[in-house]
Amino acid sequence: MAVAGVSVDAVRLDTFPRLLRQHAQLRGGRPATREKDLGIWQTWSWAEVFTEARALASALAQMGFKRGDNLAIIGDNRPRLYWSFAAAQMLGGVPVPLYQDAVAAEMAFVLQDAEIRFAIVEDQEQVDKMLEIKDQCPALKHIFYDDPRGLTHYGQSELASLDAVMDQGRAEDRLHPAAIDAEIDRGGADEVAVMLYTSGTTGKPKGVCQTHASFISAAKSGCEFDKLGPDDSILSYLPMAWVGDHLFSYAQAIVAGFTINCPESGDTVLTDMREIGPTYYFAPPRVFENVLTTVQIRMEDAGAVKRWLFDYFSGVARRVGAEILDGKGGVSIKDRLLYALGDILIYGPLRNVLGLSRVRVAYTAGAAIGPDLFRFYRSIGVNLKQLYGSTETCAAVCLQPDGEIKFDSVGKPIPGVEVMIAASGEVMVRGGCLLKEYYKRPDSTAEAIDGEGYFHTGDAGFFDEHGHLKIIDRAKDVGKLAGGALFAPNFIENKLKFFSFIKEAVAFGDARERVCAFINIDMGAVGNWAERRNIAYSGYTDLAQKAEVYELIRDCLEKANADLAQDPMLADSQVHRFLVLHKELDPDDDELTRTRKVRRRFVAEKYAVLIDALYSDQPSQYIETLVKFEDGRSGMVAADLRIMSATRYPATKRAA
Repeated sequence: MAVAGVSVDAVRLDTFPRLLRQHAQLRGGRPATREKDLGIWQTWSWAEVFTEARALASALAQMGFKRGDNLAIIGDNRPRLYWSFAAAQMLGGVPVPLYQDAVAAEMAFVLQDAEIRFAIVEDQEQVDKMLEIKDQCPALKHIFYDDPRGLTHYGQSELASLDAVMDQGRAEDRLHPAAIDAEIDRGGADEVAVMLYTSGTTGKPKGVCQTHASFISAAKSGCEFDKLGPDDSILSYLPMAWVGDHLFSYAQAIVAGFTINCPESGDTVLTDMREIGPTYYFAPPRVFENVLTTVQIRMEDAGAVKRWLFDYFSGVARRVGAEILDGKGGVSIKDRLLYALGDILIYGPLRNVLGLSRVRVAYTAGAAIGPDLFRFYRSIGVNLKQLYGSTETCAAVCLQPDGEIKFDSVGKPIPGVEVMIAASGEVMVRGGCLLKEYYKRPDSTAEAIDGEGYFHTGDAGFFDEHGHLKIIDRAKDVGKLAGGALFAPNFIENKLKFFSFIKEAVAFGDARERVCAFINIDMGAVGNWAERRNIAYSGYTDLAQKAEVYELIRDCLEKANADLAQDPMLADSQVHRFLVLHKELDPDDDELTRTRKVRRRFVAEKYAVLIDALYSDQPSQYIETLVKFEDGRSGMVAADLRIMSATRYPATKRAA
């Protein structure tokens, strides 16, 4: 199919708009985007996506959006929001996605920092946030909304329906059909293609400017590595502001030509997964943890026979499942037959329930994943692999090759990427996937990229004897106990979060004699556990302080301690004392980033009185905490928190 009379080979395919135009020409009728709306899946072809994106680009250009301008994009994963990325890039502009669950004050910083004049948002909720902070963002002149529900009587001059805007763009494109193609042809591979803001774990977020060349390089490497092509499909449900979603649901989709599928809502992801049956899947460890928790809750409610079958064949899977998936020898005929029976009775139905039946390759990244959690998914036949990267590296530094999966590594450097371990143990990266700069932060750019072109990741790691990279923790978080033993809090926390009853954990111990921890219980898992034992509770705070819940959590910690005792490097990091927090750590309370990473320094300062109590002999500690509610109100949550000790074990050598 010809588009606007432009030959496929007329220009280089080194920008996303040019790649999109090529797909419209070569596979115009193939599905590019799907969305479930009111229970019905709707499909747009590559030709339709290109036409819609250029219509929006025409409208933006007519309204004064020009090369170098930044376009804010805010909302859940919706087709027209993805197309807004392409529309901005067609004009040489820069899309700037924001986390849709961020409060208005957080958005104000990004809008000010990125000097946003145009914003495309999903719905009334996001419009309300824009209007709330508009006085703080004087540059913001245009707010276009995708979903008009609830906005009928909004009369602000800045507002316009995306439907009306695109109708205007279609008319403009018909009058001047060559204008957008000319802009696409002007674009250069070294121009900034997207600006993604860091999570701001230790300070204000920074705008990471990534070029077309860097993201296309990262996308091509991943597609070639796992042989991704037009016949693949992915469920796009993670925040568009996260680098992982931008790589998998935008960059790789446009490079490989596969289909992205937008779920109806966050609550229907599992149902929509089963309906679509994606071949390619990506999720951070938190999602895999939550899914496993859901499975464990369901099995606890199942009948005795089902529980026995699940436990028995789970044992078989743990013993030989990963080896069978990797095609390794050494598995007996008996175990292969048992595993095949387990696949019929347990693993296959479980993959189907989770929507993973057709998944050919699945990835996790964004944080370290516990080896036990990783092994579980591979043991039931899901080709789950880890990748390593960051916003500054287009999320692409290391990948795990098929047949070379290690539970404690993140794989080998991808082609075209150099990884070096500094004398301090910090992981350093050089290659085509690196950021161009931090927006308006030349000092931060110079600090992050050294004179030899290496990006300092801030992660501590090392290469094993097979060339696989192992990440220990964030370099700034790795420390030593007072006795000199290694202290890696993230490693300990991942051990704890493998248990379905523990949602979040924060470990302390640097420069101290022993390790102590805060625990957040998983309300769903622990609530289900309590109800089956007729333990009454009135809410999270009440449930968290039940004596029975403390015993439950202590049992989890002691199992983790027994496992740590088998690691000679971390045997001294067993948890001595712990408490269960009276509230969940929350991004709205600044305790977590929007990607759910713990802001350690902030948490340590906010709950200093609790840390002091953990390192004393106190059996409890009273605390009052200010919290923010979803409707914008604030209130106090108070509780007298129990403090309990956990059994530690002598260091032992792990069995081979």
